[in-house]
Amino acid sequence: MANRIAWGPQAGPQASLVRCPVEEIFYGGARGGGKSDGVLGKFALKAAKHGGHVRGIFFRREYPQLEAAIDRSKQIYGAVGAEWQDYKKLWTFPNQATLRFRALERDADSEKFQGHSYTDVIWDELGNYPSQIPVMKIKATLRSAEGIPCQMYGTGNPGGPGHNWVKSRYVDPAPQGYKIVEENNTRRVFIPAKVDNNQLLLKNDPHYVDRLKATGSAELVRAWLEGDWDVVEGAFFECWRSDRHVITPFAIPEHWLKFRSFDWGSASPFSVGWWAVSDGMDVDGRVYPKGAMIRYREWYGASAPNTGLKITNEAIAVGIKQREGKEPITYGVADPSIFMVQGGPSIAEQMAKAGVLWRRADNKRIGGRGAMSGWAEMRSRMIGDDSPMIYCFNTCVDSIRTIPSLPHDPNRAEDLDTTSEDHAADEWRYACMSRPWAKKPPVSLPDISKTPTFNEMLKYTDEIRGTN
Repeated sequence: MANRIAWGPQAGPQASLVRCPVEEIFYGGARGGGKSDGVLGKFALKAAKHGGHVRGIFFRREYPQLEAAIDRSKQIYGAVGAEWQDYKKLWTFPNQATLRFRALERDADSEKFQGHSYTDVIWDELGNYPSQIPVMKIKATLRSAEGIPCQMYGTGNPGGPGHNWVKSRYVDPAPQGYKIVEENNTRRVFIPAKVDNNQLLLKNDPHYVDRLKATGSAELVRAWLEGDWDVVEGAFFECWRSDRHVITPFAIPEHWLKFRSFDWGSASPFSVGWWAVSDGMDVDGRVYPKGAMIRYREWYGASAPNTGLKITNEAIAVGIKQREGKEPITYGVADPSIFMVQGGPSIAEQMAKAGVLWRRADNKRIGGRGAMSGWAEMRSRMIGDDSPMIYCFNTCVDSIRTIPSLPHDPNRAEDLDTTSEDHAADEWRYACMSRPWAKKPPVSLPDISKTPTFNEMLKYTDEIRGTN
């Protein structure tokens, strides 16, 4: 009885999750992928194997969200004779293994768990946590004097306030999953889950997918069903697609025009991008449209997510020169703020002494009457005509990390949220505004010669009404 389990993993990602010995696991992707069942079941099987030495804790961001997980745990754990203590939010298994359920609403709440010891830490919906700081603090509670393998495993969908750090930590190193990343003597892995992997759900609820399709945009539904981490609910650049805009590096033809763009930062990250402009000729068997911009290098000055390097302007200039070498850079456009003079040389003047020259970028974010909008220009290039008019090498990791998930300003829908990590996006905007591009006009214009006259429209209206 003590080791009897009334749950078994479905074939595919769920089974991989249960068998995975890696210390840190992210089991994520689509809605309905069986993620919560997977982590609850994994703990039950581990408890059955190792007995009373297994001590786990299960987190959700808010208590109302925790209730749903508790209800599901009662269906799995109650069947094996585990005892639930509601006032403690604690499961005690027949072999004395335990699992606590807790809400962690504020980052500071993680301090309450310092000094605790767990063999298993479980996070349901990691994307609800804006920062990884509390997650890493709780990870430090993993320890076992009895030799039980300690693990932290969590679930998540694309989107949410923590989308960027979750994607950066788990998804970006191996978008297809199942690749173990080693860092600081620990290992972590991403196990992707799609709704198709949850055959039990599709069998018991055959209309589940149809309901999802009816509740969101095409892009959002794609994220829900496929676990596409480049699609974010409410994303400002909803037109971004990695399979269209991110390309494998190639040798830039020497005759292509090259330029750079710059968004300055000190406490916040700075972003430098290098661009090449296609002439429309074939390159390694592929043709990029004439005038298309290819981002082939970037330097993102950050020591941590949304935290700048805090180095001098002269040091930034030296770093730029080192990266360029003898490349022929035709021009550079930069944040207009670097040209401000306040009791001493401007940032632009300081960088010029090191041989890095800039001109003022057009800083229009949104369009006024008859004015070109920087964001509209950038979005227009992303959409393009038959093909996009802007691309980036897959080595430009910070652009790929930040731009797709940037949210709208909650008070100004036509602008993005400036409190987000928008530094690379601003720098892209400067680059786009330096080379305005417009979609092709329609192939044919409507025939206005057939437009009815006012008297003809009046006669038609009278006929409809049955009057003369």
